[in-house]
Amino acid sequence: MFLGKVKIINQIQVAPGSYQMTMRAKEVANAFQPGQFVHIRVSEEFNPILRRPFSIYRTNKKTGRIEILYKVVGEGTKILSEKKRGDKLDILGPLGNGFRIDKNLDKAILLGGGMGVAPLLELAVSCQRQGINKIIIFLGAKAKVFILGEKEFKDLGVEVKVATEDGSYGYKGMVTGLFKEEIEKESHPAKNTQLFASGPPPMLRALARLTFRYHLPAQVSLEARMACGLGVCRGCVVRVKDKKAYYKRVCKDGPVFDLSEVSWE
Repeated sequence: MFLGKVKIINQIQVAPGSYQMTMRAKEVANAFQPGQFVHIRVSEEFNPILRRPFSIYRTNKKTGRIEILYKVVGEGTKILSEKKRGDKLDILGPLGNGFRIDKNLDKAILLGGGMGVAPLLELAVSCQRQGINKIIIFLGAKAKVFILGEKEFKDLGVEVKVATEDGSYGYKGMVTGLFKEEIEKESHPAKNTQLFASGPPPMLRALARLTFRYHLPAQVSLEARMACGLGVCRGCVVRVKDKKAYYKRVCKDGPVFDLSEVSWE
């Protein structure tokens, strides 16, 4: 785990209100596993005082670079969006437990809703390295202009299916609706297949029902407000079905969990 200041190499706007930032953080790039995150202090001032968690979107071990995707949703991310090339950021990471890839998988289904695409690109790369024959990703957003990562996944050779709520691109409707249609076309969808998903809670709740119906194992990356990022403050807990531990920490026990483990009631 690395704690220190790193230099911003580049920052670009990739969609309305959404940005992609590249930093030189060799220690983080070398230790990173898909699904982990970094905790960033966005300002040297006391406001905001807490760090912000960001999934690591892409890494390059040779150059020591890492990339994050984020959306401006408050004061902290607004400050981050105003950073320039050459500025430095105080980061902590990589943190958390990432995705687990079964070596016997024949097919990996990835599903990202909105900014939920962020932890999935490096997962696709790892799936390819492990020799998984079929990788497909479902991307969902409100409109075409908000779809993120499509080119990057296609460049990897991953099959991409897109859903937009307004029908401006691809399937019209929720990405879970597109996923349901596709999974129903297969005679044995759960055989040596696993789903990996990230996105807003309503989407994950819908996926929990679908994966239960089709007996499809699934892992999900959860989002939560985090104070310490190390599991000490217990401010980012999620309710689980484990009788011995009713709550688990998203930052320390996650952010990746088995979908069936999480209580969506």
